[in-house]
Amino acid sequence: MSSLGNTVKTFTLLAALGGLLVFVGGLLGGRGGMVIALLFAVAMNGLVYWKSDSLALRANGARELQPGELPRFRSIVSSLAARAGLPMPRLYIIDRPEPNAFATGRNPEHAAVAVTTGILDLMDDRQLTGVLAHELSHVKNRDTLVGTIAATIGGAISFIAQMAQFQMIFGGRDDRQGGGFGALIAIILAPIAALIIQLAVSRGREYGADASGAALTGDPEGLAEALERLEGATKQRGILARLGRRDYGPSQAPTPAPAQALALNPAFAHLYIVNPLSGRDLGGLFSTHPPIEERVERLRSMSRQRGRSAA
Repeated sequence: MSSLGNTVKTFTLLAALGGLLVFVGGLLGGRGGMVIALLFAVAMNGLVYWKSDSLALRANGARELQPGELPRFRSIVSSLAARAGLPMPRLYIIDRPEPNAFATGRNPEHAAVAVTTGILDLMDDRQLTGVLAHELSHVKNRDTLVGTIAATIGGAISFIAQMAQFQMIFGGRDDRQGGGFGALIAIILAPIAALIIQLAVSRGREYGADASGAALTGDPEGLAEALERLEGATKQRGILARLGRRDYGPSQAPTPAPAQALALNPAFAHLYIVNPLSGRDLGGLFSTHPPIEERVERLRSMSRQRGRSAA
């Protein structure tokens, strides 16, 4: 997709999300609620545009690498960025065992790439290179801004609905002019709308980043193997979570899981290379990511085509 096309799509999405916030505000607070929501939408759109990277990084507990830290990670990204003609992005680490990675930032000059400690432990260099090439392709294709916008404002919509639910339960409700009924509708539908907004960040962007990343490395099979390893690890953790256990690595036996928040912020699930909530979402129809099997098959089809061309 061209840079102009992505820019148009970005601002169209901004307008749609702002409109949804105004609609929810109207249901909850009538005309006054619409005005407040409109002002809130304008302020949030400006904030997200300029601070999209820091919002995503902070929400996921990422910290910037120190000089000399994790030279393997830094070396791979530096090589790929030079090959792609991109500025060197800022590098972040998330101290979590879940293997995953994401990129963020409004443009290549303000980009950041974050990985979990889990993915560094899980991947060999070939697989990690495939993952990081995928993330840099998101940067080059300018996918990162629209993804963070969807996550941030989608999360805001869910937050408004939760606050309205709290008010109805503990503060009573205003039935004048159908206000109570409108609030009830908003409480029920707003979280669903937030999910749909995240789905509006097209799954085609993941396919596109897979293809661009594989072209950047010249090794589609490396990314295909990485995706299979990520899917296997995510499914295993989902099973352990349902059993009330967690596993910090293949060398350690599962241990009882203490009470804690979700490992990775669910509002930002679609930014990651694979869905960190696999096994806990509503299934393929509502998944923020295309099926791993389809992504792997497309990559292996690229490998076969490259093999035939070389022959």
